[in-house]
Amino acid sequence: MPTASPAAAWPVPPQGSTPLASGTTTRFLDRDEHPRWTALVEQSPDGSAYSLPAYLDALCAATGGSYRILVAERDHDIVGGIALYEERGRFGRIVSPRLLLYCNGLVRKPHPTKTPGQENAWHVQTLGAIEQALHPLDAARLRVKSRASVNDLRMFRERWQVQPTYTYVVALDDMAAAWARVDKNLRRLVTRCEAHGLALDVDGDFDAFHRLHEATHLRKGAPLYLEREAFRRFHATLREQGLARLYHAIAPDGRVAASQLVLTGHPVTHTVAAATDADFLNLGASAFLRWKVFEHLAQHGYAANDLTDAALNPVSAFKAQLGGELQVNLEFWRRDAAALRAWEQFRRSGAALKRRLRSGLARGARE
Repeated sequence: MPTASPAAAWPVPPQGSTPLASGTTTRFLDRDEHPRWTALVEQSPDGSAYSLPAYLDALCAATGGSYRILVAERDHDIVGGIALYEERGRFGRIVSPRLLLYCNGLVRKPHPTKTPGQENAWHVQTLGAIEQALHPLDAARLRVKSRASVNDLRMFRERWQVQPTYTYVVALDDMAAAWARVDKNLRRLVTRCEAHGLALDVDGDFDAFHRLHEATHLRKGAPLYLEREAFRRFHATLREQGLARLYHAIAPDGRVAASQLVLTGHPVTHTVAAATDADFLNLGASAFLRWKVFEHLAQHGYAANDLTDAALNPVSAFKAQLGGELQVNLEFWRRDAAALRAWEQFRRSGAALKRRLRSGLARGARE
């Protein structure tokens, strides 16, 4: 199964030689050390399934990508790091979030102190060391998005661009309170679907999920995350590893009214794909399934569900009605390589020219 790149593919990061990162060193982990990283990701508020080696193994097998794990250590203890998933592009390595990798960000070890000043100094040193190791890496694009808990990127401001992105996260520790936060119209739809006999199915038919995924692609122009067989293998691997659950809303006649793929492996779960049969949109099958998934996750001890992205569009307007908290994920990036910038400018110019030509032809036809 494709996983890590050969060791020679990346330069060795500097070993914590600046005053900012005093006592902190950085290096790439050997594969046999990955369990140490997994333990950190699972206990860190910054962690998620996206940072787990088992998840990245499955993603790489589906996409042909690779990854390595850069860590910061103090006294031989991993205090932070980042799992760097990358793909080979025409102009070099691309390190960036992508479909099925909404976050590819920083993960820190919680500091045992209760003193804010000591905790802040700990994290500044850790992230400062990681910044020094990241910036010189040989990549045409290097773009990182962390979870909302990583809210201090001052050490990146000098050499990186930083911008906010947004997502909704639904807390699952008090389901009565969570239900009260759901928009009253969505609560009505959930109740109506229950009255019509819709039921939750867990870890059901993958083909039904992918049919709805493809139908949404055709109906809305939404991207296909993976081709069917690659997606099937990806899902099967995650399910075997306990890193994903596939949920269906089942109609009384046996049809799958809606589907949802959720990543687990961390107290905060992530909904990464959702689709609804067009025949059940007006009934409210999507709202029904979202709520039933929240209930199921809460019953199994998960703390929250990240609904993945909150751009200003109709989908995010629907997510907002589910009662989640709007959270800010900070994204930072280094300037792209010159060849990649030139190529993308060329593509944008070509696309703009095509739009102008089509518009001109349309005007000519009307006249």
